[in-house]
Amino acid sequence: MVAPILLDLPDAFESERLLIRVPRPGDGAAIDEAVRETLGPLRQWMEWALPEPSVEISEAFARHGAAGYIERTNFPLLLWLKDGTTLVGSSGFFPRDWLVPCFEIGYWCRQRFEGRGYISEAVRAISHFAFDKLGARRIEIRCDARNIRSARVAQRVGYQLEGRFHNHRIDTSGELQDSLIFALISEAQIVATSSSNKGDIA
Repeated sequence: MVAPILLDLPDAFESERLLIRVPRPGDGAAIDEAVRETLGPLRQWMEWALPEPSVEISEAFARHGAAGYIERTNFPLLLWLKDGTTLVGSSGFFPRDWLVPCFEIGYWCRQRFEGRGYISEAVRAISHFAFDKLGARRIEIRCDARNIRSARVAQRVGYQLEGRFHNHRIDTSGELQDSLIFALISEAQIVATSSSNKGDIA
């Protein structure tokens, strides 16, 4: 197996409507604006959204993300409309086990763009990227069992529900919750759906 840091990977690729690229220094202001717009829904599910947001926090995320991508320890990706100036949300993946290789995808959508199929489109493209460029043999999506919209994204793209892990995580209010585990083990399972599909995550 080639050492992950030696893998040559593009830092951007496209889907039908999106430019999907690695965070860069200077992205902090755009990320902060999108986070502030979506803070209520994010705080329901994302622990990282609990502190008061700031441009500095978002800029640090962008710079750590750029470094992690170069080191191949993390693969954060920002979702932009193809004009390159409008941030739709964020996604990306991280390695769970390089020996498999197995990765886990996460995602969130900016509030004004909810329900337009952007997240399903992004997860589909990112899944293809992980299989094609990184030789993935397994990709997972994990979500709070109550997060129905997130689960629907996984199912819409072709991920299969493998199980419900009981008492698996502490939510943002400090309560014990179950997790749903979805997985995709073949690129052929990815479902191609129209960008007109509705019902993406909050």
